[in-house]
Amino acid sequence: MAVTGAILVLFLLGHMVGNLKAFFGGDAFNHYAEWLRTMGSPAVPYRVLLTVVEIVLVVAVVLHMWSAVSLARRASQARPVKYAAKRKSQANGYATHTMRYGGVIILLFVIWHLLDMTFGTVNPKGFDAAPYDRLVAGFDPSRWWVTLFYVVAMIMVGLHLRHGLWSAFQTLGLASGRSYGKLKAAAALVSLVLVVGFLSVPVGVMIGVIK
Repeated sequence: MAVTGAILVLFLLGHMVGNLKAFFGGDAFNHYAEWLRTMGSPAVPYRVLLTVVEIVLVVAVVLHMWSAVSLARRASQARPVKYAAKRKSQANGYATHTMRYGGVIILLFVIWHLLDMTFGTVNPKGFDAAPYDRLVAGFDPSRWWVTLFYVVAMIMVGLHLRHGLWSAFQTLGLASGRSYGKLKAAAALVSLVLVVGFLSVPVGVMIGVIK
């Protein structure tokens, strides 16, 4: 779970940086979108590297979900009989619910996001429009509910990521001694940067900065 999570975090960082190209105008954003498809050209055929990245991401997501289910089952089998006294703990409280239900919300959002921005199925401009045009149309003020869904999903990503990064640091044996506080702060900071970075684009469209 820690390794697949790290792969997804790296993707999110790259994706966020690419999204911010929208603030530099349509040409910059469309050029970035085209570069994704021509990476390695002319040595590598059109879209090959992007396809490889997509396959890696799909495998990482599937393994991440499988790991979550496996760990949940292992925890349940380790303690089949519940404690007599109910205790408020991180394992049974906020963190677990955030990771579990937040993960479901994120998955539903990813499906919608692909249908909207990648395939254009539910986008007002459709598949044939330029990526920048799909982006602006997708977050048009008239589609406020899409932006609201995006905001909720990104907040869930941030909460999921903060707890996930911290858990990964612990799993890999990095969170100990003096590094404890620093790594916990680093997990919160990375999550905050990603959430703000991703949300800045739809907010930019809503207020007319990106148009």
